Amino acid sequence: MAHLIEIRDMYKIYELGDEPVHALDGVSLAVDDGEFVAIMGSSGSGKSTMLNILGCLDTPTKGSYLLDGVEVAARSATELAHIRNEKLGFVFQNFNLLPRTSALENVELPDLYMGRLSMRERRRRALELLKRVGLGGRHSHTPAQLSGGQQQRVAIARALMNNPPVLFADEPTGNLDTKSSIEIMNLFTELSREGITIVMVTHEDDIAAYAKRHIVMRDGRVMRDDRGEGGMKTTEQVSQLVKEALS
Repeated sequence: MAHLIEIRDMYKIYELGDEPVHALDGVSLAVDDGEFVAIMGSSGSGKSTMLNILGCLDTPTKGSYLLDGVEVAARSATELAHIRNEKLGFVFQNFNLLPRTSALENVELPDLYMGRLSMRERRRRALELLKRVGLGGRHSHTPAQLSGGQQQRVAIARALMNNPPVLFADEPTGNLDTKSSIEIMNLFTELSREGITIVMVTHEDDIAAYAKRHIVMRDGRVMRDDRGEGGMKTTEQVSQLVKEALS
């Protein structure tokens, strides 16, 4: 059975003056349908580069990337944009909502680009998704009228608009307080239980503890890939896992 995501011997090399910098240095890994994965590591470890390539926001210098069985590593920018709109959802640290646009209109945006639904169906689905993330009564509010946690919920609803099989999250709780962070991670947990594949970058052990699989990176390489045998880990267990991987 094919993996949903599979990268093989992947490199991302930047030229910094005369020195090549290996942001990714021969990484190989696979993610199966329905997994909840946390990618961890310090600044410069390669975790954000990894997420950008997996999310078709960047291309590798060399190596293979199979997404749902299709090679995407060498696709053009236009082809990658189509793949992102069709198969991938994104949740960012800074929410990336249109400031003068209502929550409902923000959620509708992905289908406006794809044009799959009629206006009536698009609105109906967007309203359903806002209700799904607990914002059924806030559809007319602009981002400025919403808290940080509520803005992130709008961003999650928007990410789900096109029914993507994979949701990528880049430090999704980085700008949230503790209460809002817990609420957002509980929502991710629910989505994972419903079968959505989630790949999340985080540097916070307590946030990573919500995932069932933990990948620890350093200097562009995977130092530890723990699939969570024995059940969910506590924050302390994740901290120890990271410490062991980087020692």
